[in-house]
Amino acid sequence: MQNDMFRLFDLDGRVALVSGGSSGIGKTIGLALARAGASVVLVARRAQELASAASEFEAAGLRARPLPCDLADRDALRGFAARAAEPFGAPDILVNASGINVRKPFEDTADEDWDRSLAINLTAPFLLTRALAPAMRERGWGRIINITSLQCVRAFPDSAPYGASKGGLMQLTRAIAEYWSRYGVTCNAIAPGFFETPLTAPVMGDPDRVRALAASTMIGRNGQLDDLHGAAVFLASEASAYITGQTLFIDGGFSAR
Repeated sequence: MQNDMFRLFDLDGRVALVSGGSSGIGKTIGLALARAGASVVLVARRAQELASAASEFEAAGLRARPLPCDLADRDALRGFAARAAEPFGAPDILVNASGINVRKPFEDTADEDWDRSLAINLTAPFLLTRALAPAMRERGWGRIINITSLQCVRAFPDSAPYGASKGGLMQLTRAIAEYWSRYGVTCNAIAPGFFETPLTAPVMGDPDRVRALAASTMIGRNGQLDDLHGAAVFLASEASAYITGQTLFIDGGFSAR
């Protein structure tokens, strides 16, 4: 029985592709999947940072390879499925964790701020799913995990494009689930609360705001990156086989108040 339980969460033999894998939430989820046994392909735009992250994984005895790609460039995504399969084979697991947050007042937000935010935060997950899900369908098994945000249900100052794109990603999660789940390919989302990452550095650099955000949770603290590990492995594994189209908030109870 114990071995059967372990097998539910075992990712040995699986291949995971993680966008935004060079830092922050993408990197920590990639690490969790690799520790659970998966071979991990890390995708991001900055090749040097990406190579450094992959080297960290390998130094820890984990299987990882970098795949540089600007996910806002549709031309760069042509033939992506073939390139994604080169390191370890076609991915069984796709984690859409890439994201940007342009922090400007609404009236100062430029067209290009809006366009690039939606391209990376919403269009890229659609395009990556469209590229990789067909091979998952052929094998009758796949897991897609989208990383949304508290801002898919809550509004925060000076980040309208980010909030709109993350709200769209929560709905895209349902749309992916509706189409692909019948083929054994489930799709769910994780909505993190406030975690210290490069993306949240402008907020986390303000001690008063950090304390206020922690006080807004039920647990009384902001997130630590390893708080995401268990949920990521769960949603990527056989343990979540009958769960699809859902968004799991990992926010210390912030959104439940």
